[in-house]
Amino acid sequence: MERIYLDHAATTPIHPEVLAAMVKVMEADFGNPSSIHHFGREARKILDDTRHELAVSIGTKANNIIFTSGGTEADNLAIIGYAENNRTKGKHIITSQIEHHAVLHSCGELEKRGFEVTYLPVDENGCVSEQTVAKALREDTILVTIMHGNNEVGSIQPIREIGELLSGHQAAFHTDAVQAYGIEKMRVDDLQVDLMSVSAHKINGPKGIGFLYIRDGIKLARQVFGGEQERKRRAGTENVAAIAGFRKAVELSIKELESKRTDYNEFRNVFIDKLHTSGISFHQNGLLENSLPHILNLSFPGTNVEAMLVNLDLAGIAASSGSACTAGSIDPSHVLVAMFGKESDRLTNSIRFSFGLNNTKAQVEKAAEETAKIVQRLTKKR
Repeated sequence: MERIYLDHAATTPIHPEVLAAMVKVMEADFGNPSSIHHFGREARKILDDTRHELAVSIGTKANNIIFTSGGTEADNLAIIGYAENNRTKGKHIITSQIEHHAVLHSCGELEKRGFEVTYLPVDENGCVSEQTVAKALREDTILVTIMHGNNEVGSIQPIREIGELLSGHQAAFHTDAVQAYGIEKMRVDDLQVDLMSVSAHKINGPKGIGFLYIRDGIKLARQVFGGEQERKRRAGTENVAAIAGFRKAVELSIKELESKRTDYNEFRNVFIDKLHTSGISFHQNGLLENSLPHILNLSFPGTNVEAMLVNLDLAGIAASSGSACTAGSIDPSHVLVAMFGKESDRLTNSIRFSFGLNNTKAQVEKAAEETAKIVQRLTKKR
């Protein structure tokens, strides 16, 4: 049975060229980047070259990029690090109800430390409005953190407009761009963001490596203590092999960005067309025209998440939901709750399909056909 992986928003398969770059480094460039001898200098060059490539990808300078262990650490360092370093300016933070848990839990931790957090609502399309941000903004607001593109429904947020809104305010602006980086073109100066989090494993790079962009003049309280790596901003010996893989993943991502967007938009349309042809009932969560092209979140009335995911897996299709399914119980997606309310049926019948490397049109067609069959079977039993 052919297995079809449609869960690229969760993680992506490593690209063969990325793997080759990492193996080469692990075999030959094992030195500690902080060492001054030849082996250390060779490892340091890999770090410097990668930092430059990452900076170019978002239109900034190498000195503004620091390596982290991934998007979660980057979010934690940006949010908690900035808040703790600037608490004398105020203790108010603004975020949205649909953020990744790395952001929401960081904000929750800050609430325990005496900060006040405003969680902004979204509309039924999963979008925050700049007007809502403006209404929540106060003199003592020190940080606004809004994700670039949502990982569950794909909704793209008005980052540029929010950046313009904040241009005359003391508040720093952070965006979690983990799901959007490598799919959407982005320049930090155009977006007017001060902090940006990115992870490699969403763009066919290795797990355990990411970066945080920090604008000049932004100071963060340390969250990891030890050596003086990353200009004293993030202690710990750098993961040189993963960093080399990250560079190759970014290089490929930039090169293939337009072709990927074209393919993913076609995949979404093919999937939806097949479902329409089948005659089953379904609803889309979010808007196609304002979402990340690789994410398609659909609600299937009369079904439930667990039965759908189990049957999809039995059919060889890997998909997911925004829900955590454990021991027969479902923890509703906080994103769908924010969009549709706690009583909506969509909380228990929505599935996320996400496209990426190695997917083909034929696979997508087959996945859609199998999905339709499963929905027909499950709804017939009711």
